[in-house]
Amino acid sequence: MKINKEINCTECENQCDIFDIIKTQNDLLNKVKPIHVTFKKNDIICKQGNTVTHGIYIVSGTAKLYIEGLNNRNIILYILKPHNYVGLLSFFETPRYFYSVVALEQCKVCMVDVQFIKQLYRDNHLFLCRLNEAFGKSVASIMQKIITLNQKNIRGRFADSLLYLSQLNKNLSFNLILTRKELGELCAISEENIVRLLAEFKNEKIIDVQKKQITILDETLLRKISEVG
Repeated sequence: MKINKEINCTECENQCDIFDIIKTQNDLLNKVKPIHVTFKKNDIICKQGNTVTHGIYIVSGTAKLYIEGLNNRNIILYILKPHNYVGLLSFFETPRYFYSVVALEQCKVCMVDVQFIKQLYRDNHLFLCRLNEAFGKSVASIMQKIITLNQKNIRGRFADSLLYLSQLNKNLSFNLILTRKELGELCAISEENIVRLLAEFKNEKIIDVQKKQITILDETLLRKISEVG
């Protein structure tokens, strides 16, 4: 982990909603004091149970947001890419994170004191609306995850996750940065079943698998499996 406190908002490579709101207000620009942090692969960005001190904005890279279950049985709720916030679900309801976030590859994040964000949320209607929109997307993702885990069998959950990763990468062919174990945590399926399902879907010519590269060959059938699973 590398910390750089000297980067100014005006020099940031991926300016967020906070900068967009305060860029014409010098008093707030001087007050925000962002902390830029670079995390290596597998570094913990935030830990379940720890106190929320900052809002975190993903500047570059990819991370996984997951709930730590009993006996190391984790559930990945969704994948975070640039323009995602970390900590939205904990800003006002609880002072502690109820999930963990770990870098899947090198990640750069911007950390802003949570009290500053709360003040901006209360005082600026536009920022309130933008943060609520981001919050709504997070809740919608979790609700969809609950429906998937509760109502679909393992083939349906697996198909759903492949479609999710394809949409996330905006391509039917994508490099899988998750391990087989992590892919299982995304689907709530054991690693052994993930290996079996990859082979089954490949034999059925629904997907092609070449090492870390997955290509969806029959998107229509995959969606059908996701829907009826």
